[in-house]
Amino acid sequence: MKFMMFSPTRAAGLSRLTEFIPKAGREYSQLRNSDMGVGQHNYVSRLSPCLRHRLITEREVVDAAIQAYGPAQCEKFIQEVFWRTYFKGRLEHQPHIWKQYQDGVEASLKPLTKDKALRASYEDALSGQTGIACFDHWRGELIGTGYLHNHARMWFASIWIFTLKLPWELGADFFIRHLIDGDPASNTLSWRWVAGLHTKGKIYLARPDNIKRFTNGRFNPQGQLAEHAEPLIEPDDLMTEQNLPQTDQIPDRPFLLLVHEDDCHPENLLPAGAAPKGVIGGVATSRRSPLAVDEKITAFARGAVKDALDRFDSNTPPMEQDWTAPLIKACEHHGVKNIVTAYTPVGPSAEALKTAAIGLNKADITVSQIIRPWDSIIWPYANRGFFKVKKKMPKILEALEQTS
Repeated sequence: MKFMMFSPTRAAGLSRLTEFIPKAGREYSQLRNSDMGVGQHNYVSRLSPCLRHRLITEREVVDAAIQAYGPAQCEKFIQEVFWRTYFKGRLEHQPHIWKQYQDGVEASLKPLTKDKALRASYEDALSGQTGIACFDHWRGELIGTGYLHNHARMWFASIWIFTLKLPWELGADFFIRHLIDGDPASNTLSWRWVAGLHTKGKIYLARPDNIKRFTNGRFNPQGQLAEHAEPLIEPDDLMTEQNLPQTDQIPDRPFLLLVHEDDCHPENLLPAGAAPKGVIGGVATSRRSPLAVDEKITAFARGAVKDALDRFDSNTPPMEQDWTAPLIKACEHHGVKNIVTAYTPVGPSAEALKTAAIGLNKADITVSQIIRPWDSIIWPYANRGFFKVKKKMPKILEALEQTS
């Protein structure tokens, strides 16, 4: 089986963007839902690993598409880029959803030790031995490549929840442990959307005819999938929102630049003349799950951060566990009391930095987190469904032009 590989560099991301742009118009709009098989995902961008780690930015991708087609002809592709930012913004409005998901993973793992039937079903899903050929194939593709076509992700999640009747949190956990582009916001909220929790009461039910059509007849699980399902239910208090974070200002004093796995293109984050005294990198993939994270995930994140550090001529390996001591040591080495970093969105990097902040505060070291205009302009519209963001896209694009 030919597996797809991804290179964790900005150069590779820009090359992939250039390669894809000729298909970002009508071809993408008409063929993006077709899963043609491993190594044949030619009508989707496959930019998600680079966007997940911001080796290239959403702004760069959207600008390239608009320059090639104009906003109308590549609208569907632009919308898909906006979905990624919408999910991140939604989690910033409701960060407790991430914590609830983490608690749900822990709670769902406990019954596996006593419920033998549930344990067997879970292990069959993890090992690709369910007897549902398409599901088992996608499991193999995910394990082998760290990637799945977006439509396959939806089918897989639906089968996991409604046919196999496994906890959605464990499915989301399986994805985030094996997807190179595994993103706390997109992954968690997509699984919730399939389950009927994101858009309350609206589920996504995988259907054999749909799978047959969009896999070009490779799979047809007729008679194997749930034909009816009810949305999952949770307390209404999860709609509680928090105020969006505000960007900090870059201090007018010497600072250490922290590059983390959520933003590996800090060059265009800093204004001209704002040169750091030193640079350090951080990886937080081990915090994705209480279970083991696939080494391909850590290797890609490590490589992405290293690629950014290389552009600053830094040879120091990225931090991968507790960031506290390395950050304090680096500040002492460079004689600074300030750290500047791209904003850490809800998820593992934010948790790693929050943990480190306790020791940093004791050492009288401040951390300034800079939010990109792309996020600060879009996130306010992400407090409900995606339609609100979609409706404001022309206004958002106009506002982004003013930040150039």
